[in-house]
Amino acid sequence: MADLFDSTPEGAPAGNGTPEGAETSGAPRPLADRLRPTALNEVIGQRQVIGPDAPLTVMLEAGSLGSIIFWGPPGTGKTTIARLLAHETKLHFVQISAIFSGVADLKKVFETARQRRRAGQGTLLFVDEIHRFNKAQQDGFLPHMEDGTILLVGATTENPSFELNAALLSRAQVMVLERLSDEDLEQLTSRAEEILGKPLPLTPEARLALLNMADGDGRALLNLIEQVAAWKVAAPLDQEALAKRLMRRAAKYDKSGEEHYNLISALHKSVRGSDPDAALYWFARMLEGGEDPRFLARRITRMSVEDIGLADPQAQTICLDAWQVYERLGSPEGELALSQALVYLALAPKSNAGYVAYKQARATARKTGSAMPPHHILNAPTRLMEEQGYGKGYAYDHDAEDGFSGQNYFPDGMKRPELYQPVERGFERDLRKRLDYFAKLRAKRAGEEER
Repeated sequence: MADLFDSTPEGAPAGNGTPEGAETSGAPRPLADRLRPTALNEVIGQRQVIGPDAPLTVMLEAGSLGSIIFWGPPGTGKTTIARLLAHETKLHFVQISAIFSGVADLKKVFETARQRRRAGQGTLLFVDEIHRFNKAQQDGFLPHMEDGTILLVGATTENPSFELNAALLSRAQVMVLERLSDEDLEQLTSRAEEILGKPLPLTPEARLALLNMADGDGRALLNLIEQVAAWKVAAPLDQEALAKRLMRRAAKYDKSGEEHYNLISALHKSVRGSDPDAALYWFARMLEGGEDPRFLARRITRMSVEDIGLADPQAQTICLDAWQVYERLGSPEGELALSQALVYLALAPKSNAGYVAYKQARATARKTGSAMPPHHILNAPTRLMEEQGYGKGYAYDHDAEDGFSGQNYFPDGMKRPELYQPVERGFERDLRKRLDYFAKLRAKRAGEEER
């Protein structure tokens, strides 16, 4: 049964990864397979992992390769690098997928690896989509990693912090693989043309459009190249002709997963950073990915409260109005109203003074517990309460000089906190002046009482 998961037949070179019979069957090989690198220095991109002085390079040079979790989007070389690591370390390469494997399958893989180890050869076990295994299955790897039966290389498109057990993460180093850059994709295209023995029948603009369709996914690009190379055309195709022949690949976006949180974070921080162009870009990216505009309307309104606040009191109203416009118009016109609110927020003066003051007030309230308000600001609807001093000495502010009594409104014995600290931006400049004015009056009243 283990042979079902074993990418390298017994007796083949370690790390070969070639299924038995593939070379002699005469069947055509996909372009991605024909372009598969045979050494780490042939891998395109991922210099942060396999470049000079990068983690994997250092491990291999020191002869101390440990278990690894590759985290990155599809088509970035996770499987390829794992195969090459097996080849470099002369370990037997075994590949399984968490989607199709269960506990019984894992036990057979571990037993075969144990027998192989007794015969003097180690095993590099590559587990694709490792986050699909549940907690018990993930725990099953631990003893075999610790006793050296396997060297685990896992691959995941999801954030390991959320999807993998802490025990597993503590025994493996997480390495992040990045989507391929335009330069990487162009290099991959050039290699493909060398293998194919001819250039792609595309104008420069159409060639760039093809790279954009791949969206950083090398495997997707090679599949597109294979389609384009098979076309019989009299002249190079332009961008419009290419678009008619190929469906554009949907951008990677998971409305409930990692990409959702990455993009909403980028949107929020672009607004906070007063960059309307970046804010519009991330807003559009989320809409193109299928995000619910109502979620965006809620988040935009939240930005107005958290990051603009009283520096521009109108910002909140504009967001609520845009939200209501969306509810009345729907898509796509309603999304335009949301985008305009987004631009307004990005260009509005920023202040989180109200947000900070609120959080400090909550913390202070928890610390002081059930301290009573001072008696002079309590109502006294009964005679008993009057006798207890409720309402005694209360100064009615409208009757005081300047309409300000300066009385204490905090619990007796509590040191007066300074919670709200407005910034010198937007409308909060005026609020700062008012705050300072009342502070001076309060000090004046306190001095008069002492005399």
